[in-house]
Amino acid sequence: MSDHGGVGKWGRGRSVAPRVDRLRAINLPRRAIVELDTEGRPVAIELVGKRETGNGKRPPPSPPRLAVEGVGEVWRIDDEWWRRPIARRYVEVMLDGGGRVMLFEDLVTGEWWVQKP
Repeated sequence: MSDHGGVGKWGRGRSVAPRVDRLRAINLPRRAIVELDTEGRPVAIELVGKRETGNGKRPPPSPPRLAVEGVGEVWRIDDEWWRRPIARRYVEVMLDGGGRVMLFEDLVTGEWWVQKP
């Protein structure tokens, strides 16, 4: 019960819509060029384009090429075949220096993407 005799701050039956100007996506995938070994495992990643910060500031420059130290789990997702098909191969990788990222290959377009797990 509120201090307003059961009526919320905005009055009875009135709802407040979220402010769209304050919403932003987090952990968006970023395009990448992925170098593969002869068995199809990632050995290096090159990030493509600029990373968005959401605060209007320029992000720090990305390393041009990130070496892959090891490959963890690999799995595939096939979904929404009845609308716009989604077919992706996901690869969890450890980068040289200890970072961990998730790669996925869009099997429909052939593009690679990277994001934090």
